[in-house]
Amino acid sequence: MLPIKDNNPTTITPWVTYAIIAINVVVFLATVTLDPRAMVLMNLQYGAIPAVLFGHAELPPDFSPFPAGFAFLSIFSSMFMHGGWMHLGGNMLYLWIFGNNVEDSMGHFRFLVFYLACGVAAALGHGLLDTQSEIPMIGASGALAGVLGAYFLLYPKARVLVWFFWVFIFYVPAVVVLGFWFVSQVINFGSGAGGNIAWVAHIAGFIAGLALIPLFKHRNVPLWHDGSAAPAFGIYRPGRKTRGPAGSSNIPPWAAAYEAERAAKRANMRRDQRGPWGKEDEERDPSPWGRYQVKPEPKPGKKTKPSVGVPKVVRLHPDRDKDDT
Repeated sequence: MLPIKDNNPTTITPWVTYAIIAINVVVFLATVTLDPRAMVLMNLQYGAIPAVLFGHAELPPDFSPFPAGFAFLSIFSSMFMHGGWMHLGGNMLYLWIFGNNVEDSMGHFRFLVFYLACGVAAALGHGLLDTQSEIPMIGASGALAGVLGAYFLLYPKARVLVWFFWVFIFYVPAVVVLGFWFVSQVINFGSGAGGNIAWVAHIAGFIAGLALIPLFKHRNVPLWHDGSAAPAFGIYRPGRKTRGPAGSSNIPPWAAAYEAERAAKRANMRRDQRGPWGKEDEERDPSPWGRYQVKPEPKPGKKTKPSVGVPKVVRLHPDRDKDDT
């Protein structure tokens, strides 16, 4: 199930999301041309190694790019490194689709702190699984998982266009897409599939996103949906009468603003007695054929608009034959 886009608009330009994507792409392009040996050395220098993070090992002073006592900075450098085109493309696609709305819910600076905090939680969660491991972890997957966890709580009923089994393309709720993603990470970790993939980092990052989003979002941004009868699936038709118990509504959240605007226009027309609520003349026939009937003479003192009729023909030569026009 590959997401393509969502229908969830934003109110701000997600500059931090764009910047994170740009940095990841630039770093990858700068390292993709390195030979295999140089790539391994760079991963050791800038990747998050659990044994180094938990003090069970350390890199040689002339080999480590960080000063003594600052080896933990490799957690942040590892978030911007990727092992291949598919690794980079998958992470950046998810960040492009879901990151802008999460940034919109908390603002630019908070989103940057939130993203880095989820990445730290993901790296520590992966390291706690084996604190003696000397295999470096790289990739933005852990921090990205935190963004997915936040989106899961914020916009569960947002529509996401997905490419299902590389054949079908349709919209599904975000709670299905992200729930499927999280469950697949747990299943893959339990089955031992893909031993070189840090499944625990994905799981830890997602849980960190769930836990941190209430602390980072703006106060006026609600969590989860309010539980109304808005359907997760189906087609919304503007102006259609709702069905169900009294007081219920089948209007999706993303269409509520549109319906509110339509209701305000109708209220203004009713107040100003325009449109269907316009005043009827006493002599006017309200039937559908009334518009074709001759209008009565205007009342004395009532101003009338000049009518448009056939202009009078003026003869240029009145002495000629009158039948010759």
